Amino acid sequence: MDLPKNAFKAALREGRRQIGYWSSIADSCVVEMLAGCGYDWLLIDTEHTPTSIGQTVPLMQAAVPYPVSTIVRPGWNDTVEIKRLLDAGAQSLLVPYVQNAEEAEKAVAAVRYPPHGVRGVAGATRASRFGMVQDYGKRASEEICLLVQAETVEALAEIEEIAAVDGVDGIFIGPADLAASMGYPGEASHPEVRKAVVDATKRIRAAGKPPGFLSLDMSFCREVADAGCLFLAVGVDAISLRQAAAARRDEWR
Repeated sequence: MDLPKNAFKAALREGRRQIGYWSSIADSCVVEMLAGCGYDWLLIDTEHTPTSIGQTVPLMQAAVPYPVSTIVRPGWNDTVEIKRLLDAGAQSLLVPYVQNAEEAEKAVAAVRYPPHGVRGVAGATRASRFGMVQDYGKRASEEICLLVQAETVEALAEIEEIAAVDGVDGIFIGPADLAASMGYPGEASHPEVRKAVVDATKRIRAAGKPPGFLSLDMSFCREVADAGCLFLAVGVDAISLRQAAAARRDEWR
């Protein structure tokens, strides 16, 4: 059996913009529904949700029949957590709160087997199709896509150094944490935050890496897209559900 291809990673390498959606509800039917909506990628979030590593498996499986890529966000830049998510079959990871090149290098090491990294070796995991992928240990990194989040003032100052780390496939800017870091907690669309995100997006592109972004402010998304963003998330399932439910309530009150 051949190593499964990572369509998302291939698209970024080719410079094709990928539009995504955030999945925060740990329910396979919700993920399956979203997978059929025509997005290029879905983010399964374990950082800001109760979703466990074990729960990510049926969520990823729910998306398999559809032409959509899944990305999993671990709770932290943790070598053990990253290893377990990779063994569970995640091919693309979005690692939060990477502040500098050293932390980016730690994330790279976590997704690579020795001698190029520190990922622990297991013989029969979902990642290797339970041992049926030929030469998985030698070839796994070909299809693993490592995205890192720059989401503080300190991280943005280190954009070029992070982008220069071999093995970093993209840099995602988190506007909520960035806003808090800049002194504007809860104001992710503050004019100064917008300015910082647009500038960072351009710098990431200039450094030769694909920039990523998430916002529910569509004018902000368009501004960042125009600046060169290549993987852009435009919605969050739980928020879409709440907003639709509240709007329907208002119709009938």
